[in-house]
Amino acid sequence: MSTARQMERSARDLYQQDFFAWTQQQAQKLRAGQLSALDTKNLAEEVEDLGRSEKRALASHMTVLLVHLLKWQHQPELHGKSWSLTIATQRKELRYELAHSPSLKNLFNDSEWLDLVWSKARAGASAETGMDPDIFPESCPWDLASVMQEGWLPEAEHG
Repeated sequence: MSTARQMERSARDLYQQDFFAWTQQQAQKLRAGQLSALDTKNLAEEVEDLGRSEKRALASHMTVLLVHLLKWQHQPELHGKSWSLTIATQRKELRYELAHSPSLKNLFNDSEWLDLVWSKARAGASAETGMDPDIFPESCPWDLASVMQEGWLPEAEHG
């Protein structure tokens, strides 16, 4: 077996056995310019997964924000500082994510992504309030500019 093949196999083995050590090894090789020594197959998968992770984080923050906006709208008698803080915190987290990865803002125009986030928000609001999910609109009734606007809250629904 050639030395290059042995190095490739060794990197793949390390990837399976000790992921953290593999990441450190790959970073060291990148910094040293040892591009031919990189575990390119696994490295490419991990880089792609980092992007998916950013997308999931954005969806998670948006879902929590929407859940709390739904609760705010549908349970006005329970408004409190905790909900206000959660809403403000999620907006801050979303702004942070978008500042560090501006291309994620494209997801705000992706109807499939928005539908998924909204369906999770409806389910979450139903679970947290005990209300039937059908009480909540099928699709998001608010524009995302309002949802992201600091201080904006939906009007409470009464009875």
